[in-house]
Amino acid sequence: MNVWRGEQVETLGRRRTTAAFDVRARAPLRLGLAGGGTDLSPYCDQFGGAVLNVTIDRFAFAHVSPDPHGAVTFRAHDLGVGERHALGSRPRLDEGLVLHRAVYDHMVETYLDGDAPALTVSTNIDAPAGSGLGSSSALVVALVEAFRLALDLPLGPGDVAHLAFMIERRKLGLAGGRQDQYAAAYGGVNFIEFLPGDKVLVSPLRVPRAYLNEFESSLVICFTGQSRHSETIIKEQIDGLVGMNAETLESMHQLKADAALMREALLRGDMRDMAEILMRSWKAKKRTARGVATDAVDRLFDLAIAEGAWGGKVSGAGGGGFLMFFTDPENRHHLISTLNAAGGQASSVKVTFEGAEAWSVPR
Repeated sequence: MNVWRGEQVETLGRRRTTAAFDVRARAPLRLGLAGGGTDLSPYCDQFGGAVLNVTIDRFAFAHVSPDPHGAVTFRAHDLGVGERHALGSRPRLDEGLVLHRAVYDHMVETYLDGDAPALTVSTNIDAPAGSGLGSSSALVVALVEAFRLALDLPLGPGDVAHLAFMIERRKLGLAGGRQDQYAAAYGGVNFIEFLPGDKVLVSPLRVPRAYLNEFESSLVICFTGQSRHSETIIKEQIDGLVGMNAETLESMHQLKADAALMREALLRGDMRDMAEILMRSWKAKKRTARGVATDAVDRLFDLAIAEGAWGGKVSGAGGGGFLMFFTDPENRHHLISTLNAAGGQASSVKVTFEGAEAWSVPR
């Protein structure tokens, strides 16, 4: 039943400002362990892509509630940005809080017959913008999940992920791949294949608990302090694929092969092998586009290797954001302390197994 329905409110239209419930949702961020970039078109459309990713204890949150001013209000609390629009207005989708607006517009047009409700849609994310943790896509997934519950829509995780992808990549035309939406919608440790014809296969990995404990104990993530702008990097990768650039294609094939090898190493609990694959993938990733590595990335990366990290790479497209490293668990505290002293923002991280979730709370 639609959680906004009640005796005092007849429709989810302009009069709906007295509903008894608010809706909240969250979707996890992810670390891309291997295969990132092979989920880009046109590579996955022609050759099929494969990624291995894992969701972590960082989240994108969305909150949807009736707007007391009878308008449509969007807020991004972590960015300190807000905007208010009159009902029925059609703000542009090329500036401001475009993710919020695009999801709201889609829900109104597709499920409410264009009858725009007076709502406040607010968000926040547990990571800086441009983190490389899939935060923008997780935010879209959280927004879609909130509306899924609010409107009582029959959407499963695959539907939510596909809809989030269509809104972000097709409706808004934002550059990027497909893995982030599916990781956020499903949660956990997943080997995801992106096949021609927009077919997606999500295979959750049943990793023994002892191996997951070792994985978490060996893992260090570090924000470089440099928010990345991935559009230029992704465009160069796509241009290389469209033009059948031999080096780009060879690197993408290597990244896809590494995803399968990383899956097998994790299922064996072999952290040393995983670290070696990370290093090989990092070298392949740098060959796909200029700007994947920056001075800040190289400085922290080289320091981590010198201080005992077995291997590492960036999470996401590169150009900044988060680095991830594997190290001996007994060296993890030293590595974190050293990276922080050098200006990074390093920490441990835990694996999460729940995907996007939504719930209602009384007003």
